[in-house]
Amino acid sequence: MDARTTPADPDAVAPAEPGTGQSAAAAVGTPPQTPRAPAPTPADIVDPAELLADPYAGYARLREARSVHRVVGTDGLPAWLVTRYEDVRQSLADPRLSLDKAHAAPGGYRGLALPPALDANLLNMDPPDHTRVRRLVSQAFTPRHVARLREPVRRTADALLDALAPLGRTDLIAAYAAPLPIAVICELLGVAASDRPDFRSWTDALVVPDPARPERAKEAVGALLAFFARLLARKRAEPADDLLSAMIAVRDEKDRLSEDELMSLAFLILFAGYENTVHLIGNATLALLRDPAQLAALRADPARIGPAVEELARYDGPAPLAIRRFPTEDVVIGGVTVRAGETVLLSLAAAHRDPRRFPDPDRLDLGRDTTGHLALGHGIHYCLGAPLARLETEIALTALLERLPGLALDTPVDRLRWRPSMRTRGLLALPVRY
Repeated sequence: MDARTTPADPDAVAPAEPGTGQSAAAAVGTPPQTPRAPAPTPADIVDPAELLADPYAGYARLREARSVHRVVGTDGLPAWLVTRYEDVRQSLADPRLSLDKAHAAPGGYRGLALPPALDANLLNMDPPDHTRVRRLVSQAFTPRHVARLREPVRRTADALLDALAPLGRTDLIAAYAAPLPIAVICELLGVAASDRPDFRSWTDALVVPDPARPERAKEAVGALLAFFARLLARKRAEPADDLLSAMIAVRDEKDRLSEDELMSLAFLILFAGYENTVHLIGNATLALLRDPAQLAALRADPARIGPAVEELARYDGPAPLAIRRFPTEDVVIGGVTVRAGETVLLSLAAAHRDPRRFPDPDRLDLGRDTTGHLALGHGIHYCLGAPLARLETEIALTALLERLPGLALDTPVDRLRWRPSMRTRGLLALPVRY
């Protein structure tokens, strides 16, 4: 699979072309270094269309061939892809694998390019800055604080379902899975309802760049910068009881957040809190609709919703790949030496279907012991908003099953369209009837 044929996404990856007699590194123009993963065989090669429609079969072939693969992105830049559970889990917590782009070697994949005012966020930081910044906002996402949001989240879900119930059919992504988390996260930050509709188009432009309109991503970045500048100015002038006002107070009174860190944090909370939860709700709903026995079991015992969400996140989570990492020194992963500064991509999708960790992993089992799943990360970069994501998904699914009896797919499964992205796993639309 040639990188030029992969989807238009910066995180799309493909094993380097076999049959050249060269190492995979040489296939993308990087001097070969020893030891290296062996050149891929035809069985290792995955069609990008297959990875978008169903990443799990393609990742399974890679995982069973070996854990670590030399890959190239759509831009032709090299990276290492890690696929087996134990290697992925250990790598997530390895302090030698840095998120700071300053440790990236020239010529490798570095991830989404953002201006400093949006890039100084937790996904690009190592300790001690990561520790300091995370501590400043962590209190807003503790289980106790998030529990206070249960009633407001349920009211939002019910209001959305009140509008949907008489219709009999709808696109569940546009009408429910997307507006619910954006309302919650904007309420948390203190973003007015009138400012919310643009967020989905801006995030789509960043996460799924349109190759026919490359200027859209740049326009989205400019719009986000302008929006957050106005929002921060308004919150400084008129502080309120919301997270953004509290973050500004930390910046202005104690000078513990830089201006770029403040804006970047607001961007990350909004971006990650919206993007991942939309697809967690959407993917979970689809998985249940495709498995009537599991759906019936959950309807019969709604108290199982907590463990069910953990299994649904493992089974088809919203993030096939963890954020890229850069070794600060040479490291050995899965028996392969990765040089300092090279890009490492950790495949959560492959790890979650690894039969070495999860027996019969391609089967949805709401009673499964999912301890150790990685959908929300592992180690010091464990998802800050994990309690909120769990709460929203639990409430969204519970309300959906209670309020829309007879819920079923309104289109054949093979006609569902997935976002053309390797960074996120999510549906463009989910037509349902009820």
